[in-house]
Amino acid sequence: MIAPLVNQLAALKPDAIIHSDLQRTRAIAEPLARRLGITSTAAPHWRERDFGAWEGQTWNAIYRATGNAMDGMVNDPDQFRPGGGETTQGLATRIQATIQNLPDVGCIVIISHGGPIACAIAMQTGASYEGLASLIPSTGSVTVLPF
Repeated sequence: MIAPLVNQLAALKPDAIIHSDLQRTRAIAEPLARRLGITSTAAPHWRERDFGAWEGQTWNAIYRATGNAMDGMVNDPDQFRPGGGETTQGLATRIQATIQNLPDVGCIVIISHGGPIACAIAMQTGASYEGLASLIPSTGSVTVLPF
């Protein structure tokens, strides 16, 4: 799965590669950087939302244990902390600040996770928190946004 994704990203001819500092994004960023002869930069701000005690659990397992508690991510974006982790507003604020601090170069490939990408899409389209889950791209897909 990594090689076709690296090929697709290389075709964009990026001037910079930024990835969350997690291994699953590094596994794509490093081969891409080698292929292009540039350096990739690890940026923790592009990590997935902090789900606290919910980390590593499936949505079904969380639902069985907490009922509709996960609805708080949409219904109470300023206060609800899934598993004691990061609020939806906190995630959105983090990604907005991260986007504003991107380097001023041509094309930037950012290798990140569903939540941060959904937040970036929402910022570009004006989507609300209620629609955030529908903006999460499928694993291994490429989303192109003009910043």
